[in-house]
Amino acid sequence: MRVFSPTERPKPWPERKADVRRRWTLAFVFIEWSFEWAAFFLSNWKFLEVLEYIGSLSVLVAVLFYFSESGDRAKQKHYQAWQVINTAQGKGGSGGRIEALQELNVDHVDLVGVDVSGAFLQGIRLSGAKLVRSNFSAADSRNGDFRYADFTDANLSSANFRGSNFYKAWLQGAQVNDADLFGADLTEANLAGANLANADLRDANLSNIRWHEIANLKMANINGVKNAPEGFVSWAVKNGAVTTEPIPK
Repeated sequence: MRVFSPTERPKPWPERKADVRRRWTLAFVFIEWSFEWAAFFLSNWKFLEVLEYIGSLSVLVAVLFYFSESGDRAKQKHYQAWQVINTAQGKGGSGGRIEALQELNVDHVDLVGVDVSGAFLQGIRLSGAKLVRSNFSAADSRNGDFRYADFTDANLSSANFRGSNFYKAWLQGAQVNDADLFGADLTEANLAGANLANADLRDANLSNIRWHEIANLKMANINGVKNAPEGFVSWAVKNGAVTTEPIPK
């Protein structure tokens, strides 16, 4: 904020005129002297100082209103994101759902029960998302980031998760049957109660997965799985999994 201080009172014109050495500069000196008097009067005019304070106060009030309304703006943003997701429900393509879901997740909004079945969500980033009872069936979520995500009781059947990252993801009771998890990273994923029937787990990273309580592995293809826990492969085959080699092209 500007600090007001009265300027020094200018000399009377006769005295100022007497200081002029060159007559041709007299007109310029007079103009300058006139402005000095104008500045002198204005610097002593308290009304201008009041206006300056009012201007500073208005900025402060605007800042306070901005922060006081931040909650309403966040609600409006979230409402618009949900509108995008719900409007596109049951339709193919992205329809803006990738950005909407990521935006909600960044703001720590639970995505419990969200339905994105059949959606194109390739490369989506939903690390740490709360996706309990969500529906990703037949969705194309290749190369997605689902680290620490909670898919408890979710429907992931027939979804494409090739190359996706499920590091420490929770998949308890999830329906992952017929899903494509080729090359996916399931490191430390919790698969207790999960249905993986007919799932493609080829080349998937199974390091430290929780596997003893997997509900169904019938016809799941575990060919070439990486870092499988000791005893997993033999147990899986015993429970109906297969190790089918890929068909040469």
